[in-house]
Amino acid sequence: MVHRIAVLDKDLCQPRKCGLECIVYCPVNKTGGECIVQGEESKAVISEDLCTGCGICIKLCPFEAITILNIAEELKKDKIHQYGINTFRLFRLPSLKKGSVTGLIGRNGIGKSTALSILAGNLKPNLGSFDKSPDWPDILEAFHGTELKSHFEKMAKNELSVSMKPQAVYLIPKVWSGDVSSLLRKTDQRGKADEVADTLGLQTSLDKKISELSGGELQRLAIVAAVSREADFYLFDEPFSYNDVYQRLAVAEAIRNLAAEDKTVLVVEHDLALLDYVSDYVNILFGEPGTYGVVSNTLSARAGVNVFLDGYLPNENVRFRNEPVTFEMTAPQEVVAETSSVATYAALEKRYDSFKLNTQSGTFNRGEIIGILGANAVGKTTFMKMIAGLEAPDSGRVSTSAKISYKPQYLSSELDTDVQSFLVGISAEKMTSGLIYSQIVVPLALPKLFERNLSELSGGELQKVAVTACLLRDADVYALDEPSAFMDVEDRIVLARALQRFVRSEGRSALIIDHDIQLIDIVSDSLLIFEGEPGIHGTVSSPLAKGEGMNWFLSRLGITYRRDIQSGRPRVNKPGSKLDREQKGNSTYYYLARATASEI
Repeated sequence: MVHRIAVLDKDLCQPRKCGLECIVYCPVNKTGGECIVQGEESKAVISEDLCTGCGICIKLCPFEAITILNIAEELKKDKIHQYGINTFRLFRLPSLKKGSVTGLIGRNGIGKSTALSILAGNLKPNLGSFDKSPDWPDILEAFHGTELKSHFEKMAKNELSVSMKPQAVYLIPKVWSGDVSSLLRKTDQRGKADEVADTLGLQTSLDKKISELSGGELQRLAIVAAVSREADFYLFDEPFSYNDVYQRLAVAEAIRNLAAEDKTVLVVEHDLALLDYVSDYVNILFGEPGTYGVVSNTLSARAGVNVFLDGYLPNENVRFRNEPVTFEMTAPQEVVAETSSVATYAALEKRYDSFKLNTQSGTFNRGEIIGILGANAVGKTTFMKMIAGLEAPDSGRVSTSAKISYKPQYLSSELDTDVQSFLVGISAEKMTSGLIYSQIVVPLALPKLFERNLSELSGGELQKVAVTACLLRDADVYALDEPSAFMDVEDRIVLARALQRFVRSEGRSALIIDHDIQLIDIVSDSLLIFEGEPGIHGTVSSPLAKGEGMNWFLSRLGITYRRDIQSGRPRVNKPGSKLDREQKGNSTYYYLARATASEI
């Protein structure tokens, strides 16, 4: 049995502009039931008991503030937390296993932060009783017979020690004004800080003021601090963001070492390849962002990521995505409008006071997407700016008559305007019809942001607006610097597929810098590989075929990839495993064929 109700997003509800017609035309209200009434700030409140889920109010609402929620009876029994009437509700929690790393995958706004807050002891679960919070005996009874009961028993007795790496590492300078060393001395309860800082490449930053650190340095500092605390339970909220692939692998090693010490570890992450690599088990969080979230049963890391990509939970008979995500062994060959070159460049050189970049010559073709991989601070952004005409090389030249649209790495939301006005100002025609609207604007759920001011957006929301703005401009080449930053995994998949379709069908070109190797594997036809000494010098190859480029890049990382037998996605081999040794022996770091069952 399924119970249908309408749920209101109070952030989107704007009663002064619409006159709350949802209240006037509600059929339950006409019978005296008062399904929808005015609440605080004159905004609508929808009764969860009286609403029949007829959908009339959804059609009346001009701001897409109301959605229909189907609540299965079995989920009503597993409600963990609800903030209030018509507010977000979370069903189930991830399972925790001592001596293992559990990964949690899900969209932004689907309940990951709520789940982490509950497991960390910062939010007491109310089991859906938001009027009167239940006592601990009731909570413990709700988890009777589950692996989480002992976790909450310790929490109830104030015996649970938790170490958490927060998502918002940019707030660290606001709470600590000293240098890196002083912060690590304060948090180092296990005598591990120096060892982990060395693993994560932070030794050269120990004397820096916290306020002087880059985003990547802040991220790795937060990880060192979390790992070096003494705790029963370790949580890492998006530990790979801000860092390049080399640094992400080092972070994964530090997290895996905790599990090897028989610690309980939970990781929330949007980089699927690294989440698969670091995790033993995976829970999927699915539902409706901002409305409800459901935590799946626990799966092995491989099965969990594959199920997430497939969009269907077979054991629970739940489909949470319309189409599965599949991976091609090589870049698909599609018919494009043109195959001529759109830009060529001779060997370029760019010099700064303490940094120098040298490139080999290259050509970009229409209908081609070029992925750019390399460590931080080796010149990737400098190269892209030279191609876009924003920086002039000191020697060599870029030859192109093409129009180039550039999305920078660091975004600004200083414009005092709403999202819709900003995007319509770039191209009103493309915003109301055509490929961009159907394949970018709608799949990235931008209509729900239209009334929001740019200054109010989160990092992921602002990123989606910036990528869309770049693609709305009339251009031949789209240069996107870290487009997946702050985006959740679903949006990354949508972005990758949409870019493929747009670039190839329109005969355009794209350059994409990103540290999510799985995204680069999905979207790229060819690759540019950057090497060098970060902050000192960088070099870049000519464009390479994707297989050749990936093999070269992974050999520098010292890791090997195999293809999953089921989904075809790239998976990182465990260091020292039989397949890892065999591929390194054959110099096949990037495996194009699907693995066999014996190689999983």
